[in-house]
Amino acid sequence: MDRILVRPEFRESVEQLMRGQWREPVIALRLDENCDPGFDVPGRRLDGTVKGKRLVRRFFWNIARGMAGLVINVFMLFTAGGVGNPFRREIRVTGPADAMALDLLDKLRRAKGPWLVCSPSSLAVVDTGSTYMDPADAEPPRILWQAREPQCPEINLRTHAITWPDGSKFKFPLYRSEGQHLQKYYGPSYTIDWHGRSGSGPE
Repeated sequence: MDRILVRPEFRESVEQLMRGQWREPVIALRLDENCDPGFDVPGRRLDGTVKGKRLVRRFFWNIARGMAGLVINVFMLFTAGGVGNPFRREIRVTGPADAMALDLLDKLRRAKGPWLVCSPSSLAVVDTGSTYMDPADAEPPRILWQAREPQCPEINLRTHAITWPDGSKFKFPLYRSEGQHLQKYYGPSYTIDWHGRSGSGPE
């Protein structure tokens, strides 16, 4: 499944776009849009929406979610012998009220095929649209968010974390195959070789 979602043609189009923008070597990683990050940020709900807004929509969503959860738990009770919380979210976004990380996260919600792209001095989120389709029929990739030094937050590719000056943090989710792709760029002690190492592991 990962290899279908991460076709080389999409990665190449994203890398070409951002190399042209930044004039630097880049690493493009496909984010897992199926992972809904949990938020621990004052003023935001667990799902990242703003508290106090969309109350009617939120009311009906809670009803629908409760009914779906009941059905899933009944199924789990008879098939797996137990129940759980099928809608539990892992906390991946933390920070103070009006956290600097929210600008990236709010724009990331729009993406259908999100990519995180980094270079020695820059960071961006790019959307290729659905990567299930034939790359030849795809729209050109679009930049949803980007930051460059000195405004660029710090990224740790080993821990999959982006940290802003105000202490806010986003632990970004990757498809499993992207972790393998990232191995090409690791040097000694997890230093980054921005040009990669050819022939070092599976794509």
